[in-house]
Amino acid sequence: MLTPEAVDAYLHRMGTKRPERATGAALRELHERHVLSIPFENIDFNLRLPVDIGADAVPKITEQRRGGGCYELNGAFSEVLRALGYDVTVMAGRVLENGELGPLMGHLILRVVAEDSPEPWLVDVGYGRGFRHPLRLDSRAPQEDPQGTFELKDAPEGDIDVYRNGSHQYRFEPRPRVVDDFRPTLWWFQNSADSPFLTQLFCTRPTAEGRVTLSGRKLVRVVDGQRTKEELPDDAAVFDAYRTHFGFELDALPHPPAAPAAG
Repeated sequence: MLTPEAVDAYLHRMGTKRPERATGAALRELHERHVLSIPFENIDFNLRLPVDIGADAVPKITEQRRGGGCYELNGAFSEVLRALGYDVTVMAGRVLENGELGPLMGHLILRVVAEDSPEPWLVDVGYGRGFRHPLRLDSRAPQEDPQGTFELKDAPEGDIDVYRNGSHQYRFEPRPRVVDDFRPTLWWFQNSADSPFLTQLFCTRPTAEGRVTLSGRKLVRVVDGQRTKEELPDDAAVFDAYRTHFGFELDALPHPPAAPAAG
């Protein structure tokens, strides 16, 4: 269990305060503040730095003011929610990559029950194009969200598919897991030549007006539906972009992975 000081530091990082009760409304607020404040990024993978998950990822988020991948963000958020009084279950998913489902245990998501309602929520603050507000886990009707229209559909073997604007995003199994179950797949993400965390570079977060994304020297901003792309001139501009748009300092810059050789 996280200390009260660690929880308060995490909430401060999100720009919010400790809720009085573990309600559905408070969960909605916490989820939105997390998504808008803490970026989805894979910088440490590309810098070949250690990556912690679950409670061990909390200091990176609170002290370094960084973001991370799903193991880091959802893993850390699960501990914060438990400390606030929510009933939290970790679940595993497979992200759709190039039309195919990725590795088992490739995505960590959460089932959360609030104290004022028995219906479970699907919580995911560690997916780049995910939902801003929790989704009703038991509903199969379309659910409107500032990030799009989301829909949960039953899949084979009791699994559940998540769709955004009609596009399949990932599939998850509703059975309970623990954070340590994901460590072998984390090793694969850190070391495999096929790892999407090593063949891509990204740092992204939605904003109240749209989205901001930085990959290498390419800065893409969406404001009120208008998309602009800027090639930053040098490393100093990239350091400044991480500072300005994502609120953290880096000691070294990650560089986009080399494109695979033709043939």
